[in-house]
Amino acid sequence: MRLPALILAFLVLFAAPAFAAPALLERLDNTPRVAVISAFPPEIGALTAATVDAETIDVHGVRFTTGRLEGKPVVVFLSGVSMVNAAMTTQMALDHFNITRIVFSGIAGGVDETLDIGDVVVADQWAQNLESAFARETDKGFDVSPSIRNSTLPNFGMIYPRGVLLPGADLARPARVWFPSDPALLETARKVAGQVALRRCDADKCLVHPPKVVVGGHGVSAPVFLDNADYRKYLRSAFEARLVDMESAAVAHVALVNKTPFIAFRSLSDLAGGGAGANEMHTFMALASDNSATVVKAFVRALAN
Repeated sequence: MRLPALILAFLVLFAAPAFAAPALLERLDNTPRVAVISAFPPEIGALTAATVDAETIDVHGVRFTTGRLEGKPVVVFLSGVSMVNAAMTTQMALDHFNITRIVFSGIAGGVDETLDIGDVVVADQWAQNLESAFARETDKGFDVSPSIRNSTLPNFGMIYPRGVLLPGADLARPARVWFPSDPALLETARKVAGQVALRRCDADKCLVHPPKVVVGGHGVSAPVFLDNADYRKYLRSAFEARLVDMESAAVAHVALVNKTPFIAFRSLSDLAGGGAGANEMHTFMALASDNSATVVKAFVRALAN
């Protein structure tokens, strides 16, 4: 009768590691740092060039550069384009580095008709505009179950915006549409907004209006490059959006869950389909990227240690 008991004890002993708590992720650097992020190479050049004492660490193909930017300890990296990439790499940075604040720098499409290409916009909250339900079309119009539609935002044809249920949230709680920028970081952005000189020309290409820094309002993000006048008008009406990009709301989402202050600086490279001719992004991408980086460097310089 003792043999089965011995076998059971043996199995429990050697199976125990499978049920052990997972090991903590390796912290690669303990220095408190500001995470400075851009989506793709044209946006980050001026920021990496200004980072001194730089050292690069590769994590699963993502290159994290530590150093000092405008006197502040930073880790600078590319998120990759689009929402999943941005969420993944931001979480990687939070897991492996001691991140105190998250700052995004890049380009965007302009949605607010009062803004111009080259302007740098700092939204005070972000929404994921294509977190949505695609409605069934019937003889009586579109049909969306109340259990699927959890937002009062108006639809764009079959597309009905939804909020996001955060991990671990009570299903009875309202879904979240908006993800905030940090109020203290927004205040710092307001202080530096009038202190920076933005570029109006790049080689033989010049902007019609002198660019400016605008702090406040709504931004939206989705894994879609927007170049459509009708949907642009919809975003302005439904979300009161000032700009649209492909990453910021995802990073704001990750920052909120991790309780880490977040802010994004986006310079308008195009009008998201609102211009009279072809999309302007490739014409003004370099100028817009540099304008965003200029504001971000002034912002990081102004941050408290």
